[in-house]
Amino acid sequence: MAAVLAAPFIRWEWIGNNADVIVTRLIQHLQLTAIPVVLGFLIAFPLALLALRYPRMYGPLLGISGALFTIPSLALFVLLIPFTGLSILTAIIPLTIYTLLILIRNTVEGLRGIPPDVRDAAEAMGYTAGRRLLTVELPLALPVIIAGLRIATVSTIGLITVTAVIGSGGLGQLFIDGFSRRFATPLLVGLVLSIILAVVADLLLLFVQRSLTPWERGVRSR
Repeated sequence: MAAVLAAPFIRWEWIGNNADVIVTRLIQHLQLTAIPVVLGFLIAFPLALLALRYPRMYGPLLGISGALFTIPSLALFVLLIPFTGLSILTAIIPLTIYTLLILIRNTVEGLRGIPPDVRDAAEAMGYTAGRRLLTVELPLALPVIIAGLRIATVSTIGLITVTAVIGSGGLGQLFIDGFSRRFATPLLVGLVLSIILAVVADLLLLFVQRSLTPWERGVRSR
């Protein structure tokens, strides 16, 4: 590490000469963020509905997803490589698994937080269960659900750097490049872009939340 820092802290000419590589790594990082989070939500949402329908399943679902969350990513890579090889699937599967605990919990808690009188009023108006979910319960639960998506997205952005060990690490490849060459500039570029990406993704999801729940702004302003 001392040897890395002994070199000039940042070389702008390297950034200019490798802009195409940096952009490619950034796009890959975006893909490796979006795909697992979307897949994780598509898996977590029906499981959350199932847990609401059968409350006894909620504990086991959290237990299983929590246990999977604790498995070190490198161990999952080793387990998957014989089946998926050094492919993008080897990165996407663990990243998707790590989103499940957060997304299941937030979706269940968001839907559980709907006041019972709201459900009763919808039923009295003749809403079917599906219509009530889509037009009444889901909009009211969105702040909690999107909060889970924000956490899952930011944590996934950070976890992706580990997948660089199998050649699918997005900006993490810049870290490996910097360490292997004892060159600080790729490290700094990868670090700064990872932070910017996490902040921008979080703010975009917050904007989506506020756009879809305008009544929340009225409540906060009181």
